[in-house]
Amino acid sequence: MLSAFANAFKTPDLRRKLLFVLLIVTIFRLGSQVPAPGVDVANVQTCLERVQGDGLYSLINLFSGGALLQLTIFALGIMPYITASIILQLLVVVIPRLEALKKEGQAGQTKITQYTRYLTLGLAVLQATGIVALARSGDLLQCPEPLLHDNGTQTFLVMVITMTAGTAVIMWFGELITEHGIGNGMSLLIFTQVVATFPGSMWQVATTQGWWVFGVVMVIGLVIIAAVIFIEQAQRRIPVQYARRMVGRKMFGGSSTYIPLKVNQAGIIPVIFASSLMYLPAMAVQFNNTSDAQWVQILNKYFVQGTHPVYMAIFFGLIIFFTYFYVSITFNPQEVADNMKKYGGFIPGIRAGKPTEDYLSYVLSRITLPGALYLGLISLIPLIALVLINANQNFPFGGTSILIMVGVALDTVKQVESQLQQRNYEGFLR
Repeated sequence: MLSAFANAFKTPDLRRKLLFVLLIVTIFRLGSQVPAPGVDVANVQTCLERVQGDGLYSLINLFSGGALLQLTIFALGIMPYITASIILQLLVVVIPRLEALKKEGQAGQTKITQYTRYLTLGLAVLQATGIVALARSGDLLQCPEPLLHDNGTQTFLVMVITMTAGTAVIMWFGELITEHGIGNGMSLLIFTQVVATFPGSMWQVATTQGWWVFGVVMVIGLVIIAAVIFIEQAQRRIPVQYARRMVGRKMFGGSSTYIPLKVNQAGIIPVIFASSLMYLPAMAVQFNNTSDAQWVQILNKYFVQGTHPVYMAIFFGLIIFFTYFYVSITFNPQEVADNMKKYGGFIPGIRAGKPTEDYLSYVLSRITLPGALYLGLISLIPLIALVLINANQNFPFGGTSILIMVGVALDTVKQVESQLQQRNYEGFLR
């Protein structure tokens, strides 16, 4: 692997791409440490030291690399873009116009990308307004010290505009990496922000639980990483053969290929969906913290802390539901079967048309179950660690953090490997 890294940096164009990615990532991380105008940095740091967990905002804070609660210019991170992308993916299934654009190829995809940018900026304005309003009222960190130097309207508007502009710059960074670097730019920026919280989470385990527990956690973490890599690489390959056909004087077809169905076909989207829904009870309790109503007490007991068995069971069930839901809208067996029939393809032993569609649906439903169980178990690891060793809610070896780190790292390594193999070098994965 080290020789592969050396070969990558020996190749001029590949070295230029890698250095360009490192430059953008460095600028990105520096921007995540620059406070927005009007923020009282000293009071913010004081309040952060008192906060035991990130609570309601842990998911957004994770994707911002801790920049959200520090109220920096990149406080919103990549979360508005992720939300906009998910919304557009769901709307493509619902709105015929968007579905038609998706089928138009590169031109249609460019149009959908443009809609995603506009929606990202709209969501950034809403999220920035909410975050700054919470910071101005003191509810963001539940701290008596004022987080802002001035509670005036001008400071409020300047902070909202700054954070929204920061989101636009992050989008631009991601597109620059995709175009001039290696790998998917947005995924690499998410990876950067998640990895940025990793050392702090591990240091907290070492300082609060001791080095012996830290060593045990590291061993368990390596086992979890190996298991995640195994599942992420696992796929069911359905063989497809194409019949020979004569077009003019040329013979086409006669080749064999396969349809790769991954065990984790849905990625981390179900975990994000389920986490977002599980934040709603905590949000309701926060806005009714002075109420003695019975429903507030029930929500506070079962949902706010995130360690109750009822919470874990509902969270696990939601992940399984959203896994099946997301796979059903992203992989259409009927469309695949029709395309195969159109170009003369067939699965050996399965007739073309409806039998092929039924077979693909059967295989997909069977393979989605272990993928859903895998996502549910990985997502429960931080909650279990919270109970056993009193770790924070961003415990690195589990949940969205480990899925993002391993998934993006594997994808980037594969892309570097493919470019190395084009130059007759050995890749990372042998």
